[in-house]
Amino acid sequence: MKNSVADWLAGNRGEPLWLIVAGATLVAVGWLLPVQVKSLSPLLLREAGAGSTTLVEFADSLRAADKLGPAQLVGAAATKLALPGAAAFETSLAADAQRQVDLVPWGGLDPYLEQVFAGQPQVGAPKTVSRPAIQEFLPAKQREAVRRYLANSRSGAVKALLATAAIDRTKRFIPAQRAGGQPLDATILMTALLHQGSWMSESLARDLRGRAEAAAAAGTLDAIEDFYYDLLSLSRRLNWVQLGEWLRTCPDAKTVGEFAQLLRAAPETLPVLYAASLQGRVPDGVTRYALRFGTGGVAGLETALREGEGAVRQLVLQQVPVNPDSPLAWDFFASLSLRYPTVMTIVKYLCFFTGVWFVFRALDRAVVGPVLSAANRTLMHAKSGVMALVFSGVLFVLSEPFLLRGAPPADLTVKVSIPALSLIGQMQASPSSAANVNLSTIVTIVFFGAVQVLVYWICLLKMREIERQPIPSLLKLRLMENEENLFDAGLYVGIAGTATALVLQVLGVIDPNLLAAYSANLFGITCVAMVKIRHVRPYKKKLILEGQNAVPARPAA
Repeated sequence: MKNSVADWLAGNRGEPLWLIVAGATLVAVGWLLPVQVKSLSPLLLREAGAGSTTLVEFADSLRAADKLGPAQLVGAAATKLALPGAAAFETSLAADAQRQVDLVPWGGLDPYLEQVFAGQPQVGAPKTVSRPAIQEFLPAKQREAVRRYLANSRSGAVKALLATAAIDRTKRFIPAQRAGGQPLDATILMTALLHQGSWMSESLARDLRGRAEAAAAAGTLDAIEDFYYDLLSLSRRLNWVQLGEWLRTCPDAKTVGEFAQLLRAAPETLPVLYAASLQGRVPDGVTRYALRFGTGGVAGLETALREGEGAVRQLVLQQVPVNPDSPLAWDFFASLSLRYPTVMTIVKYLCFFTGVWFVFRALDRAVVGPVLSAANRTLMHAKSGVMALVFSGVLFVLSEPFLLRGAPPADLTVKVSIPALSLIGQMQASPSSAANVNLSTIVTIVFFGAVQVLVYWICLLKMREIERQPIPSLLKLRLMENEENLFDAGLYVGIAGTATALVLQVLGVIDPNLLAAYSANLFGITCVAMVKIRHVRPYKKKLILEGQNAVPARPAA
C-alpha cells in the first residue's frame, strides 16, 4: 500500500501544486477586479469622470454667464474639496462681484425681477451683499408691486397659483389674507414670479399647476401647502438666481421637499448638494442618494465631485455607497468594469469559484486520491464542487463590504414630534425581542455550517482510508480509537468559532448577534453526533464482530 501511494505521488506530485497556484491566482484576480454589486469603487468613478467637466470648470462657466450666485455656491464646494484651481476661481469671482455690484444681491441677471422692482427702494442688506430670495417679497410695497405685475399675466398656471392666496383653510401657514399671513403671501407671489420668469422645469411647472388647481377646487391648501413650506425654507438659504437655477433642474415638488429636508437637517451640506445637483442636472437623484445614505452619502458625492461631472452622474445612477479603494485594485480593468459591469461581475465570481475549486481538487488529489477508488474519487470531486461553491460565496460576501456592515445610515432626516402621534405611539405594543437576523448573521451561519461540513467530510475520508487498508480488523479498531481526537474535531472547531465570533463582536468588527456566535457550537455538536453515532459506532461494532469471528475457538479440555 505504501509503495502504491508513493508511486502515485511521484507521478503526480506536480499537478496538485500547479492547481493550488492556479487557484490562488484566480482568486487574487477576482479580488482585484474593481467591480462590486452593492458598492462602487472610486476607480470606476475616476474612469467615469475622465474627460468630463470638472467642478472648477463648471463654476467658471456659471461665472462667465453672469450667474454669480450659483457660481459662488459651486465655488464654495470646490474650495471645500481643495480642488486644483479653486483658489484662482475665488479670486476671479470676487473681481467680477466688484465690477458688477448690481448682480450681487440677486445672484445674477433676471429681466422680470428688474421690471417688477424698477423704482422700488431696496431694503434690508446692503447692495453689495447677497440677499435671501424671500427677502425681496416680504415688504408690503414689494408684494403689491409683484401682484400688480402678475395681474396682467396670461399664464393659466400663474393665475392658478395666485388664486391659492384666497384660500382660508391652511395647516402650516396663517392664511395669506389674514393678519400674520405675510410669509404665505410672499411665498405664493415668489412662486408665481418664478413660474412667470421660466425659472422652473416644465415637469415642475405642470406639477405645481395641477396642485394649485386641486387646492382651489377643494377649498383647502393641502395639495400645495407642503411645497410652499419647502420653497420658503429654501428661499431663506438661497438668493434669487441660486434658487431659480436649481429649480430649472428640479423635476417635481417631491424633490423640492427632499432638498429642503436635507438642508434643514444639515445646512453645512448645501454647497456639495447644490453643486452635485447642478453639475449632474439630477437633483432628484442627488437628494435621494443623500437621504438614503446620510453623511456617508454626502461623502460619496464629494468623492464623485472630485472626479468630474461623469462621476456624479454614474454615482447617482448606481445609487450605491462608495467603497474605499483597495490599494491593490487594478486600474487596467476599470474601463471594462464601467462599460460591462454585468459581464465583469460574472467574471469576478467565476474566478472565485474556479480558484477555490482548483484548490480543493488539488487537496483531494494530494491527500486522499491515492487511497480511493475511481468511483469514490468522482464522488469526492462532486463534494469538492459543493464546498467550492460555498467558499466562493463566502469570498463574494467578503468582497462586498456593505453586505456585512450595511450601507451608511440615513442620518440626514428631520424628526418632527407631534403630540397626538406621540400618544398613539405610547399605546402601541412593545417591540418584539426576537433576534435580528440580518445578512451578516446569515453569512456567518452559512460559513460555520460549511466548515463543519468540511470537518464531517474529513472524518469520513479518514474512516474510508482505515477501512481500505489490508490489515486485520482488530488493528483497524485500534487505528479508529487512535483517531478519536479527529472525530471530536467538530466540537473543537465549533467552540473555537463561538469564541472567535464573541471576541469579534466585543471588538466591534462584526455586528453583535448571539445567534451567529452560538451557531458554530451547535453545528459542532451536530457534526460530532453524526460522525460518532451514525458512522464510528456502527463501524467499530462491525470491526469487533469481525475480530471476534477471526479468533479460533479453543478446544474443550
